[in-house]
Amino acid sequence: MKLTDFKILTFDVVGTLVDFETGIVEYIRPIAEKAGLKLDDEAILLAYGKAEGIEHERTPGLPFVDMMEPCYMAMAAELGLPSDDASRDGFRQSIPQWPAFPDSVEALKRLSRHYRLVAMTNSNNWAYNCFSEVLEHPFNDKVTAEDVESCKPDPLFYGFARGLQSPLGFRKADYLHVAQSQYHDIGVAKKLGYATCWIQRRMGREGFGASPEPAQFTKPDYHFSTLAELADAVERDFAAAAA
Repeated sequence: MKLTDFKILTFDVVGTLVDFETGIVEYIRPIAEKAGLKLDDEAILLAYGKAEGIEHERTPGLPFVDMMEPCYMAMAAELGLPSDDASRDGFRQSIPQWPAFPDSVEALKRLSRHYRLVAMTNSNNWAYNCFSEVLEHPFNDKVTAEDVESCKPDPLFYGFARGLQSPLGFRKADYLHVAQSQYHDIGVAKKLGYATCWIQRRMGREGFGASPEPAQFTKPDYHFSTLAELADAVERDFAAAAA
């Protein structure tokens, strides 16, 4: 299996391309400080990851955007944050301020020279449009939880995405799924027979941060700490193939 063998890259967006952990911390920290709380960043992220995992079990078909208000209330109960309506509602509304990772925009431009790029995100279409804007609109197509009426890691999500691209002639062997979440993406994509690329954005840090903890670790086909490293490897392989 070579990087030159693939024709289409499907992407997890939140956590892989958009730095949602920074977005969460930058929203929660001022609220905590105003309330007189001194919270470690990892404590904030772990509380969110735990709350989201519970919401995925409780309401598995909802886009994560619709889980954010109950997630905030669970975090408030665990961390002692204020539970007023403005703080709760503002968590969801902070999404447009979530930043792209520093390498995302340029790496996506480089990858687009070799592959079709498709977003596969557990967001709704409003949030997807926010993320696409911050990423400078890199995708040829998108699949959202609002479109599918289901969320990753539901295998239905992957089947929907593949069906959407099948009229263009893509087969399973043409796909490389690129993601940071072992819970939402790498485990299920590998089980379904897709090649996988784990972008380990938390390389060197313990735990899974704001992502729910997977039941087990899945070894990916490719493993990088940044998207730029994947783009570098792709360019090396295509240059070698052309030589």
